[in-house]
Amino acid sequence: MQKIAVIGLGRFGTSLARRLASSGVSVIAIDRNGHLVAEIKDDVDVAVRLDSTDKTAMLAQGIDKVDVCVVSIGENFEAALLTTVLVRQLEVPLVICRAQSEFHAQIFEQIGADRVIQPEREAGNNLARQLANPQLVDFIRLGEGFTLIEFRAPEEFQGKSLKSLALRTRYDVNLVVIKRTIPSEKNDAPPRDFFIVPKPDELIQPDDILVVVGPDDSLARLPKE
Repeated sequence: MQKIAVIGLGRFGTSLARRLASSGVSVIAIDRNGHLVAEIKDDVDVAVRLDSTDKTAMLAQGIDKVDVCVVSIGENFEAALLTTVLVRQLEVPLVICRAQSEFHAQIFEQIGADRVIQPEREAGNNLARQLANPQLVDFIRLGEGFTLIEFRAPEEFQGKSLKSLALRTRYDVNLVVIKRTIPSEKNDAPPRDFFIVPKPDELIQPDDILVVVGPDDSLARLPKE
């Protein structure tokens, strides 16, 4: 299972962490503000109050072992820069930074951020994406040109195994998890959602929600019906 650290729990960071967790991703949520950490602790695997510029504290939480680190510190630009430099030193494979301006974005890129996002600028693009693809349930922008999406299993995927679909080969995307609704054994109980870590022989069911990550141009080639 993919592990992602979200550093900075303002509105954007908190929303991102919760959406990732609800999509079956293992999330470490970090902030200096104990109240913000307390508000999200029940929604993610790990929520911890610490100074993200402290290398010892970050190593203690295993930040050097995560697959992706999202630096979403909004108000303290200096802390965001120092945190970005630190996670780069820890050799995190993918470092994504949230920038509040084009100037900040350029600085993040210069100090080693792999991707920089500006949520306000991308809001219109996000709405267009949802309107254009009726199968799309939800999505999370992980960086410029790279997105994690939830979409309903298209008809041509249903009843086929992941091996036969060959999503990585055909579309250059990775299936992270499958969200599947299973009826309760009790008549009066509502159905339950289960997250399935996909195996090659797993068959796609008609009502499955597929959580997929990849480049935007590759995701756009996925079937829409």
